[in-house]
Amino acid sequence: MQPPRQSIISELNERSRAVFSTIVSAYLETGDPMGSQILASRLEETISPASVRNVMADLEDMGLLYSRHTSGGRLPTDLGLRLFVDGLMEIGSLSDDDRISIEQKCAAAGLSTKETLEEATSAISGLAGCTGLVVAPKSDRGLKHIEFVGIGDGRALVVMVGDEGFVENRLIEIPAGTPLSALTQAANYLNSRLTGKTLDEARLVIQKEINEHRAKLDALTCKLVEAGLATKVEESRDGASGSSLIIKGHARLLDNVSMVTELEQIRSLFDALDRQELIDLLLDLTKGGDGVQIFIGSQNELFDLTGCAIVTAPISGTNGEIMGAIGVVGPTRINYSRIIPIVDYTAQVVGRVIG
Repeated sequence: MQPPRQSIISELNERSRAVFSTIVSAYLETGDPMGSQILASRLEETISPASVRNVMADLEDMGLLYSRHTSGGRLPTDLGLRLFVDGLMEIGSLSDDDRISIEQKCAAAGLSTKETLEEATSAISGLAGCTGLVVAPKSDRGLKHIEFVGIGDGRALVVMVGDEGFVENRLIEIPAGTPLSALTQAANYLNSRLTGKTLDEARLVIQKEINEHRAKLDALTCKLVEAGLATKVEESRDGASGSSLIIKGHARLLDNVSMVTELEQIRSLFDALDRQELIDLLLDLTKGGDGVQIFIGSQNELFDLTGCAIVTAPISGTNGEIMGAIGVVGPTRINYSRIIPIVDYTAQVVGRVIG
């Protein structure tokens, strides 16, 4: 496990910071590795190439630099880039022209919320020179389509398409060990039954079906228990109470065709409850899920785009609530110093317009 970024920064002395910052700055500008000879000539402090190589070796041991070849120059790792962006880089400021351009595109009179977001995404993409992205404001509009994408480590990405064409992504924590097939079944179930309903309405429908199935299950199991053919018990499953059925007297059970039929119904109801309770849990988690996160390179687990970076800022309403996010996707060597204030200001303008 890597130590916290702030801890790593505090370990760097002035010389190490100068060497590290020079290498990263050059990489962001050209994409090329930097060797000790060139680096020594660029530093303000007079230092020999041999001393530079020692500092570079220390930075490599800390996981901040790497070399494509044994005798080649150094490049920043994804952790090194993140460290530089978070703690060492000087953030630029927007020009008046950039501010005016963003405001004119986002705040044009007569635009709908969807059109405002489209204009904002276009503006941010053009100014940043990257692909724009938007996480639509969270709302209770009806759903047109929903998808659950497992991304490992007990997490899933929920992709929701609204009636008006809005696309919203949320990151949720799911029970460990949940199979991908269960996520697919949950999505298929929801898409076949709940189109046009909000998340809250969808949960009410699922809860109603769960209660109905439990009522049927209770009635059927009571018959088997009263006949002395089964025992119903309650057991803990993942912290929740769940019913199970212990069958006995199999020979007598087979003599009674109706009991066999009812037993199959009971098994089906148990399966249905398991599926619907998972769906209910997924909907509950989706309701409170977070927006798309910010990652650099291999840290970008959402899209698995090694070599790419995502920079986003939250869209906040007038009361400070987070309604969505807007940002860009580009290579890891994007111009962070320019892009960060562009993304931040665009999110502020969009928040004022649609908040």
